[in-house]
Amino acid sequence: MNKIAWIAIGAGLLTQPLAANELFFEATAKISTEVSLFAQQGQFANQDYSSNISVALEPEFYWEWNDASDNLTFKPFFRVDQRDSKRSHADIRELSWVHLADDWEVRTGFRKVFWGVTEYQNLVDVINQSDTVEGLSKGEKLGQPMLNLSLVRDWGIVDLFVLPGFREQTYVGNDGRFRSSLVVDADSTSYQSSKGKKHVDVAARWSHSFDLYDVGLHWYKGTNRAPQYQVISKDGTDVLKANYQQMEQVGIDAQATIDNWLLKSEVIYQDNPSDNYFASQMGFEYTYYGIQESAADLGILMEYGYDQRGKKASALLQNDIGLGARLALNDTQSSSLLVGVIHDLDFNSNSFSIEADRRIGENWKATLRARIFSADDKDDLVSNFTKDDYVKVIFDRYF
Repeated sequence: MNKIAWIAIGAGLLTQPLAANELFFEATAKISTEVSLFAQQGQFANQDYSSNISVALEPEFYWEWNDASDNLTFKPFFRVDQRDSKRSHADIRELSWVHLADDWEVRTGFRKVFWGVTEYQNLVDVINQSDTVEGLSKGEKLGQPMLNLSLVRDWGIVDLFVLPGFREQTYVGNDGRFRSSLVVDADSTSYQSSKGKKHVDVAARWSHSFDLYDVGLHWYKGTNRAPQYQVISKDGTDVLKANYQQMEQVGIDAQATIDNWLLKSEVIYQDNPSDNYFASQMGFEYTYYGIQESAADLGILMEYGYDQRGKKASALLQNDIGLGARLALNDTQSSSLLVGVIHDLDFNSNSFSIEADRRIGENWKATLRARIFSADDKDDLVSNFTKDDYVKVIFDRYF
């Protein structure tokens, strides 16, 4: 763990009076069993299988003291995968100390911070690194060492970040799915900054809610979480080398709730050595409440993603329309269903997805995920996944 994060946590704990009768402790855990079924063998070497089993363990340990003004959270993560050794990994999702005051908070250690309002991609979410071995959704993130001061004012919340230490993106291995024909060689990774992983990044964000609107403005300067790739030869085999550049980014995320309408927008401008570009993700969700006089709600959503770099963009959504429907039964089992399709206007490719969730009893949850890819243009990133259509069932046991 980064030394600065350790020092910050230790200093915070040592300065707090801690009597035994003031301490509250809670331990919980989740065990996830994941079964994936693929429609066909993959298109690249070592993908000649049609099923995969994976098990993950996510404990959480929580301490609270000083009349709930201080707390410490530890969330490790472990996964064992049947096929891909690179997907079998461990991580510290969170190990942080938080101190709460009347109008400010300080948070330090390994943490996950989420920014964003849109459904299909979150352009403004730049603090944490993606844990891509967990899937394509970009929803899973690695814990980021940080010092975060949050100031609460009548005119909004200001968050200031110092990010000491960089974490590289994770990648599936030779036996993994959802990759290109070439694997990324982690040992060949390079950085624009001479400080490499030790470069200290900084960020700031202002957020505020007023009337029908929720708005956030951010600024980030430091190592780009999304690397550039170069084909190199290593031991007679072509592999991909990741290079992490420095970047500066400003952006805004906004959401408006107007009757049944939910309007969403994320806009960024990024300056890096390769590109200076503008990108946006905008859309809406309209919800029909109590359909057919039941407790169920049905939401219809549409979003458009644009990237000024066009076909040269490294992002999957550079000129894409996303359509979807979200059904929430609002029953005691919290049953829900999300169906969506993304159509690329540049490459004419499509990606269909289904996700359903339902609680079983008090301690179980079942999730069904399915995805189908369709792409003909080899320049389209989606073309790497055209033989990775899958159905995945996940059973979560909570303790």
